[in-house]
Amino acid sequence: MTDRPDTSRKSIKTYVPAYQKDEWRSHADELDMSQSEFVRTMVQAGRKGFTSGSEEPDSPASDPGGNVLETRVLELLSTDTYSWDELLEAVSDDIESRLDETLEDLQSTNRIRYSGRHGGYTLVGDGDGD
Repeated sequence: MTDRPDTSRKSIKTYVPAYQKDEWRSHADELDMSQSEFVRTMVQAGRKGFTSGSEEPDSPASDPGGNVLETRVLELLSTDTYSWDELLEAVSDDIESRLDETLEDLQSTNRIRYSGRHGGYTLVGDGDGD
């Protein structure tokens, strides 16, 4: 018996305003991702900013708990007033950059690769016969 997580696919339904779905579709297209992959990636990236008690590696000394999202919001608001959409865009750009850098690092160390056959990123040597 192994301690591997259940990787079977399950469906999740959510409802968002039409303009938001259009923005997500457009952004997913820019990143050459399916809409499902885009939403899955953004949710996972966003969760890292909300995990309580976990310290993030690049936490500034003044933020030892690792609440980078809180720090970023306070930095933004210290210089200007932002609407919800503007704040969301500002912090999402940072998450996208971090994800992109992380994926590049993992690929350069041959820990992951992009596989069309597997429909996206996959671990190297995950027992798929490659």
